Amino acid sequence: MNIEMTVRPGISQISPYVPGLTDDELKEKYGLTQVVKLNANENALGPSPLAIDALVREASHVHHYPDGSSEMLRNAIAQFHGVDPNCVLAGNGSDNVIKLLAETFLNPGDNIVTPNPTFSEYELAALVMDAQVKLVDLADDFTYDVESLVAAVDAKTKLLFICSPNNPTSTIMTEEQFSYVLDNTPENVVVVVDFAYNDFSTRQDRAQVRHSLFESPRVVTLHTFSKLYGLAGLRVGYGLAHPDLWAYVNRIREPFNVNRLAQRAAAVALTDAVHRDASILLAAKGKAHYGRFAEQHGLFMPDGEGNFTLIRVGDGKAVTQALMAKGVMVRHGFRGILDCIRITYGTDEENEQCTRALAAVLDRR
Repeated sequence: MNIEMTVRPGISQISPYVPGLTDDELKEKYGLTQVVKLNANENALGPSPLAIDALVREASHVHHYPDGSSEMLRNAIAQFHGVDPNCVLAGNGSDNVIKLLAETFLNPGDNIVTPNPTFSEYELAALVMDAQVKLVDLADDFTYDVESLVAAVDAKTKLLFICSPNNPTSTIMTEEQFSYVLDNTPENVVVVVDFAYNDFSTRQDRAQVRHSLFESPRVVTLHTFSKLYGLAGLRVGYGLAHPDLWAYVNRIREPFNVNRLAQRAAAVALTDAVHRDASILLAAKGKAHYGRFAEQHGLFMPDGEGNFTLIRVGDGKAVTQALMAKGVMVRHGFRGILDCIRITYGTDEENEQCTRALAAVLDRR
């Protein structure tokens, strides 16, 4: 049997996601006993203690199915943002919501517009639906070129994706730029704004959630509990939008798409302001640490606002491999910026270990 002849057209052209080495794999490969893991934009503080307590309490109930519509979690999210619960759709990570949006809106021949480089899930979701992807390069300093972004929209565009702070560049879209996009994009194009890292930012001019965005079903904002709240292993995220939009997405959303433990832990995590503030402070300290390092070594580092940064090092792959041999895990290989590495902000000790190793690697070149 020639299985390729049976597979849906376009699937064979998609490159599967290839994750980097895990910390255990790195230890085994290089004979290490300790690894500094700064390659996945995880929260170095871990989850909220309140969320951990919720997991423990709920563990004895995992023989029961979760709430199929995540009502308790959606109510908690709605209260947190001050919106109607019907404006909230919970997902198995925000990746799940991205995929659902693509399945709801995209037909073969449609297209999405998205910045380049950015989070790869937008492109993958479009390609799975046999839609086209129109990439719009960021400016040289990795800020948004909103005029070019809007100009790329055409009659076949269904979704326009924005990531702010953008992954992997950490740069933001300002509120002024976001207003320009909304004012100059046709009403029939759904603008999807991924705010996965937005809560780490303290810039007052950044694009943010505001209630007026959801007065019509043309804007979706994406959020996750994987980053600020440290619940990456539970896979829980959500989207905010007008209820009319979710009415169609819910027709194809699988029931029980958010597991029971994740629903309980995420709802409680929203109430932990102490953990949230500590996570924001840790990111600010990390930005300052790597900013000093980049300035001291004459390296370009964009003015970013997430819990991670890019640093231009020349040969990103070679530097990443050299760092891995020293037990420091970072990320490289983003389209169009192969001369950069992405570093997640860790604890003070982890950041010091990373910059010491990076300095040693750069000095050997």
